[in-house]
Amino acid sequence: MPSPFASPLWRNGAFVRLWTASTISVFGSLITRMALPFVAILVLDAGAIEIAALRSVDLAAALVFGLVAGAWVDRLHRRPVLIWSDLGRAALLLSVPVAAVLGVMSLAQLFVVGGLAAVLSTFADAADNAYLPTVVERERLVEANGALAASGSAAEFSAFGISGFLVQALSAPIAILVDAGTFLVSAVLVGSIRRPEAPPPPRIDREPVLAEIRAGLRIALGDPMLRAFVLAQMALSALWGVFGAVWLLFATEELGLGPVAIGVIAGVGGLASFGGAVLAERSTRRWGVGRVAIAAMLVAALGNLLIPLAPAGAPLVAVVFLVGQQLVGDSAVTMYEVTETAVRQAFVHDRALGRVASSFHVLAVLAQLAATIGAGLFAEVAGLRAAAFIAPVGGLVAAAALWFSPVRSLRTLPAEPVHGPPPQMRAAAIVAETGRDEPIGG
Repeated sequence: MPSPFASPLWRNGAFVRLWTASTISVFGSLITRMALPFVAILVLDAGAIEIAALRSVDLAAALVFGLVAGAWVDRLHRRPVLIWSDLGRAALLLSVPVAAVLGVMSLAQLFVVGGLAAVLSTFADAADNAYLPTVVERERLVEANGALAASGSAAEFSAFGISGFLVQALSAPIAILVDAGTFLVSAVLVGSIRRPEAPPPPRIDREPVLAEIRAGLRIALGDPMLRAFVLAQMALSALWGVFGAVWLLFATEELGLGPVAIGVIAGVGGLASFGGAVLAERSTRRWGVGRVAIAAMLVAALGNLLIPLAPAGAPLVAVVFLVGQQLVGDSAVTMYEVTETAVRQAFVHDRALGRVASSFHVLAVLAQLAATIGAGLFAEVAGLRAAAFIAPVGGLVAAAALWFSPVRSLRTLPAEPVHGPPPQMRAAAIVAETGRDEPIGG
């Protein structure tokens, strides 16, 4: 079997740099995803409400700024947005270990860091989604997204595994220092890309920001195919909201697991996600994009049911259940995310993609925010295990949204975007397309 690295995708220098930058920053971010809650739990003695509130501040910032970020990203060159977002997040995260060393760290600081970093991540995510079709041909979008997801999953496997040891050996605040460094490296790599982008629309041709936001929402919710993926993404995000609110506390308080064990379990999820990313492209080629997306959501629901079934008082058995959830659920979710992202990028023109991606993101965050707060409150009343039983419902709702839509019959991606740019931008977009066949080193 020929190596996947023999594909023309890996002779595309701009993509290789973008892929490397993404992989490195994901590695650091996942260390922080584990370390930041541990700062709150182990250093500041936070409970279920505080952890849910910390996660909610992150989500609320994305919710408030998400649609504006999409509109602005469609007005700008995307590469500078990615670079400055990386630099800003590096500075914010650096403040946590500095405050810890000075002895002035507080829960309020974690809220500020999490919220501002979420704002920058919202701009970065919108720009990243819209930038990929600039460096990769549309027919290779599933392959490119699969490669990004695969390397992100490998980073997850190593980062979560390492994070537990870093938290235990160095302390959670110092572990966050690693993430600050990875954002700096990512900024340098993205800055080295010289692939030309389609020029932003001239000021005279721009609509008001609110009009552009409405245009992005109309595309996302008006197209039956995209609308189904929006609903599925919202249901999946609700699943993650419940998961994020209760999983860490459930593992530590109910099952008695420590940071190292939790880090290793989470790392297994990265390995499973890698498998899902690798299989995504060949699975969609064999069974079709729609069928793979639907099946993935059903499997994700089944996998997440293993969490509340993990028994207390038997740590080894509990670990088996949690590892099973990571193997089954994470691989399925990654396959879904690869297909959904590729569909969005294939159906929507580059210069509307920032707004559409942000529409997806904001609506998903809204669902996740509601689920996170609801799960935190419900866990205080009914217990962590009872709250964990809610999560699998999200996967079932997502599968139903896709099944009862045109997604069920979607086999391949369109060669040209269904939702094109405004007429005045088409000529400029055609010119930009000619820069895509740049050899390695571009």
